[in-house]
Amino acid sequence: MFRPAAIFIGLRYTRAKRRNHFISFISLMSMFGIALGVLVLITVLSVMNGFDREIKKRVFSLWPPITVSGVSGYISNWHEVQRIIDDNPSVIATAPFVSGQILLTDNGQVQPAMLNGIDPAQEKRLSALAKKVVQGHLTDLVAGGFGIVLGEDLANRLGVMLGDKVTVVTTQMSISPAGAIPRFKRFTVVGIFHAGSGFGFDISLAFIHLADSQILFQMGKSVSGLHANIKNIYAAQKVGDELAETLGPSARISDWTQQFGPFFSAVKLEKTMMFFILMLIVAVAVFNLVCSLVMVVNDKESDIAILRTIGATPRLIVAIFVVQGAIIGVVGTVLGVIGGIALALNVTAIVAWIERVFHVQFLSSSVYYVNYLPSELLFSDVIQISAVALLLSLLATLYPAWRASRTEPVEALRYE
Repeated sequence: MFRPAAIFIGLRYTRAKRRNHFISFISLMSMFGIALGVLVLITVLSVMNGFDREIKKRVFSLWPPITVSGVSGYISNWHEVQRIIDDNPSVIATAPFVSGQILLTDNGQVQPAMLNGIDPAQEKRLSALAKKVVQGHLTDLVAGGFGIVLGEDLANRLGVMLGDKVTVVTTQMSISPAGAIPRFKRFTVVGIFHAGSGFGFDISLAFIHLADSQILFQMGKSVSGLHANIKNIYAAQKVGDELAETLGPSARISDWTQQFGPFFSAVKLEKTMMFFILMLIVAVAVFNLVCSLVMVVNDKESDIAILRTIGATPRLIVAIFVVQGAIIGVVGTVLGVIGGIALALNVTAIVAWIERVFHVQFLSSSVYYVNYLPSELLFSDVIQISAVALLLSLLATLYPAWRASRTEPVEALRYE
């Protein structure tokens, strides 16, 4: 079967037994170095993707991407506003809310919290709060029942359980013969939710029924605003601008980027920097590839000279050594991709097995938001890493190949 001379000779140089075994060893180490760098890059970026996914899952399970409120602090015609928001094609679900800062007291314990009045039926379509309730049910919040759902840490701080009573003290004042006193109301604990540590939801949030919150905060039929969930959370600013244009100047639009944007930007920057730092492993392997090809050129000077005397052009000589270096780069990259994908898909189970066998815990949810090592393999990362590794490998062949093409046949064969 016909094959171009450059590919035929380049493959032969790769397979042939060299007189200098040290050169073979350096070439092999270059190949495994590229494979190791690609493997580590794919695995580390997959783990960082897993952390990013878990953090987003915890944040957006309770925190809405977009919040619409009134410039006056309340929305009276919220049914009409909700209809306008729902008409936006990017919006998945909406739900009204009433919120305010409160103090919770019981058994001599006092804890500050953000109290949110919600409609449980509509909230189920908007967030994962119902799935986060570990004791009781979100549907136990009924209008007029004055029930409350507390975060797990908040309930522990207060020392309350299901069925216990807590006192809610608002910042609003009631006028009495004794003067202005804070308004307060007794609520029954009907549910406890657990959202996970890291963002303080369990210690800072409490939920009651929308109708009860309107009575507590003297809102009448008005609400503080509406929460909206959208198809693509990264389009929150664009959707917010569209809603602001539709609703006019009476509406105030805020999105998740104003609250958590800097945090997720830092995570994205950390992933980018990790990519460049770990790419140095591939760069070291590529440097070894340059060295091994230079030594091959020196070792094959007489062969190159003979090829030149029988008519091989400098371009052919360049192509021969580019093929040889490319083979090392391609094989190393393929091995790294296979190993990286296998490790990224199983790293969670592997770390869990190590923790179980050696009775250690590498991750604590109080520090890393999760108590296990998450991983999410993105093939866009695999393609990007593979492309960079192959490009560096090809660039590494240029200088040795150019040097080989400059070999003078007379000088190389003088002492043969």
